[in-house]
Amino acid sequence: MGEADRTSARPQGEHEKQVVAVTSLLAAVILTSLKIAVGLATGSLGILSEAAHSGLDMVAAAVTFIAVRISAKPADREHTYGHGKVENLSALFETMLLLATCIWIIHEAVERLFFRSVPVQPSVWGFVVMGVSIAIDYSRSRALARVAKKYRSQALEADALHFSTDIWSSAVVIAGLGCVSLSKAFSLPWLEKADALAALLVAGIVVFVSARLGKRSIDELLDAIPAGAQDQVARAARVAGVLDVRKVRLRRSGPEVFADVTLTVSRDQALERAHDIASDAEAAIKQDLPDADVVVHVEPADPGNVGLLTTVRLLAARHGMGAHAVRVYEAERLCLELHLEVDEKLRLDEAHALADEFERALRGEVPALGRVITHIEPRGEASATRRAAPEDELPVRRALEAIEAERGVCLAPHEISAQRVGGELSISFHCTLDSRISIAEAHALTEQVEKDLRARLPNLGRVLIHVEPPEELGAKTLH
Repeated sequence: MGEADRTSARPQGEHEKQVVAVTSLLAAVILTSLKIAVGLATGSLGILSEAAHSGLDMVAAAVTFIAVRISAKPADREHTYGHGKVENLSALFETMLLLATCIWIIHEAVERLFFRSVPVQPSVWGFVVMGVSIAIDYSRSRALARVAKKYRSQALEADALHFSTDIWSSAVVIAGLGCVSLSKAFSLPWLEKADALAALLVAGIVVFVSARLGKRSIDELLDAIPAGAQDQVARAARVAGVLDVRKVRLRRSGPEVFADVTLTVSRDQALERAHDIASDAEAAIKQDLPDADVVVHVEPADPGNVGLLTTVRLLAARHGMGAHAVRVYEAERLCLELHLEVDEKLRLDEAHALADEFERALRGEVPALGRVITHIEPRGEASATRRAAPEDELPVRRALEAIEAERGVCLAPHEISAQRVGGELSISFHCTLDSRISIAEAHALTEQVEKDLRARLPNLGRVLIHVEPPEELGAKTLH
């Protein structure tokens, strides 16, 4: 799903979450009212404990509805990660309510079991109300769980958990009422304590569920992440060009997941290439975490044993210049010659100052360096543009044929172009060489060919030779 599709789907999703929350609230109100009425009529602590449980469900459902509405608000200046944590707060609040109720239920059950006797009058209405409660709880828990899973809502998931535990606790209360009925029918006084025991079981169930819910809510509020999630994201981020994954931070805000990842790439990577690597890593992470908000930060790798050429190019780029035609001469001390490309709008004194600053920085990085000679060239649209007039390419072709015969090489020159630029002849052509030779050998051969051309063609200026394997020429011929 694209970003636009996800954005358009959010209002529909929030509406669905709010509808299921408000219908659950209405169901909790109905159940609480019925249980209180029947519990007071029968004196059943089991039913009254269930009424208290449902009452808390009603409060929890109301809190859930409010939390879902607030969490739907978009991020703003004060809440840059959105308002999703409100759902976690509501779940924690529900936990505290449940635990408070359990304390009252356990206290009352112990009183009835050991210190005082409270008569219970089981009736058909008690069984009917608890049966209706089970049916409604089952319906609401399924609806809430479906929407919670669909939109990854912890508040709705907590509400679904409430209703699902009501099913089991209602079943326990029915069993307790059944035992009280049997005690009256068969004169078994000890069975009258079953109602209080049923209330204790209800409290036990609620305590267990509350503890799990509370732990999950606290974990979410403290930005705890599932075991292995960090390693999973780190593995996904190791795309081509990534040297190391230095840091992975994950957090959840409501249904949204945020991932901050720091990668290292080679120091000599161009800015555009580093950006492409970051984009590839982001896409790979989103395959494992769909719809996640991923931020990838790229850092250069530690210098380590970076070679001299890489050091030269990196320093030049750091000073806003380009470096090419770098030559290193090994004598008593290392000597360096290179071309520096500077902004064509600079004055000579400004360009010279930049070159001096670069040379000082280079000597600081390479103390063993001796002489450094820089040739300053302008860089920009105006400097790169030349007026050219077409020239006959036949003399160039004949010169190349003579070189092939003299050197005993087969260049297969093609796509020959000749033009007159500012009174000088400028030529370019393609030639094919054995695909198995190294690029260094190919470059040395083209340098020799260029020297031979300058000896044969008067007033020759720029020469550009493109080398390619024979297969490339065959493919061009077929087309």
